[in-house]
This record gives sequence, C-alpha cells and structure tokens, in this order.
Amino acid sequence: MRALRILLIVVVILGGLFVIADRVAVNFAEGEAADRLKTTENLSATPDVSIKGFPFLTQVVGGSLDDIEVGIKNYDAAAGNGAQKIRIDDLQADMQGVEFSGDYSSATATSATGTATIAYDELLKTAKSEPTQVAPGVTANVVGLSDGGNGKIKVTVEATVLGTKLPEPVSVLSSVTVIDGDTVRVKADGLPKFGGVQIAESRVRSITDFQQKIDGLPGGIQLDKVQAAPGGVEITVEGSNVRLAG
Repeated sequence: MRALRILLIVVVILGGLFVIADRVAVNFAEGEAADRLKTTENLSATPDVSIKGFPFLTQVVGGSLDDIEVGIKNYDAAAGNGAQKIRIDDLQADMQGVEFSGDYSSATATSATGTATIAYDELLKTAKSEPTQVAPGVTANVVGLSDGGNGKIKVTVEATVLGTKLPEPVSVLSSVTVIDGDTVRVKADGLPKFGGVQIAESRVRSITDFQQKIDGLPGGIQLDKVQAAPGGVEITVEGSNVRLAG
C-alpha cells in the first residue's frame, strides 16, 4: 500500500509538472505567433492569439493545432484602389486545423471563420458625399449612414433644388450585401424624392447606391455575409488554406 501511495503521488506530481510545462509552452507560442502575425500583416498593434485545445505539446509533436483564435482590434484593409484604406474594427477569426512547417516559420489553417465591424463613418467615405447634379437645378449628396433596423442601412441624403437647400434631408432604407467575396454593396430598397421633382431612377441611384471593395484581409480570408447593426455594418468572413505566417 505504501508503494502504491508513493506511485500515485509521483504520478500526480509528474502530471502537475506536465500541465505547468504545457501552459508555459502554449503562452510562449501564443506570444511568438502574435509577434509573427503582426510582422506578416504589417499591423500597428500586436494582435491577440489564443491557442485552444489540451495538451498543447502533443499537438506540436503531431505538427498540427486544432484551433487558434485571433483578435485584431483595428485592421486597415485596402479599399480597392490601392491608395485608400478602410478600417475594419474588432476582427475575430477562428482558425481550424493549423499546420506549420518543420522550422515553425510558416503556418496555414485548413479553414477559418470570423466576424468584424465596419463603422458607418468608414463606409460613408465610399458614398458620394460631395454635391452631385442629378437633374437640371438639382444636386444631392449622402450626408449620413446609420442603422435602419431589420438589417437595413438608413442612407440620409441632402438635396438642393434651384439653389435652395431642402429644409430636411431625405432618407431611404437600403439593403447591404456581399458580392464577389470582397465587396460590400449598398442598394436602396426604394427611391427618395427631392422636393417633388421627378428624377430618373438611374440618376437617383447614382447617389443612393454605392459599393466598397475590401482587399487584403489577413491570410486571404474573404467577406461572406453582411448586415447593418447599431454599431456599424457587421460582417462575417471565411476562408480556406488561410496563411497565418510565413
């Protein structure tokens, strides 16, 4: 009985040491991964990296990690024209089946899903915010974007008719969708009227409807779905063979 008791104590101690070593190793790996991701994606701040699953060390021996969560507070994505940037807020990505090279210089996830937010003031940069002629004597421009409820965006437009600005801006509810995996499109469900003036639909839509291309999300992930929310446009992202580093 005494020998069995000693054996059990040794097993418990070794098990505890293994857990401690495993947690130390995973904390170190998370820090290294965060630093490498910051460099690879040219981020202004170090992202949050959390390696899930236990034990970590046996996953490393197998050359693959089950699940890694990555959080980036602010990410400046290319806006499609090479010069402009659009800020993506609070990008959270869940990487599944992460395999890495023998020297740990590169890592690729089999699949990835995630969420992020585009603030309305960021998306407003895409809309026609400068007065544009939509009919003889009539100019209009988008002055605000906000949550319209039920997943819609409220697009607020200011208009000037024959040199006189309308006393109140007009607004229209718009649907927001993803096209081609890299573009957010805003399209009015109906058409606003400017002081009773009849204006061709195509001219009105040249103001109310717009789209924003978003290139270069981390690791090559793409836009999947999008909807309006109180804090901005919420997007979901997805990808396969997503490069984490290297």
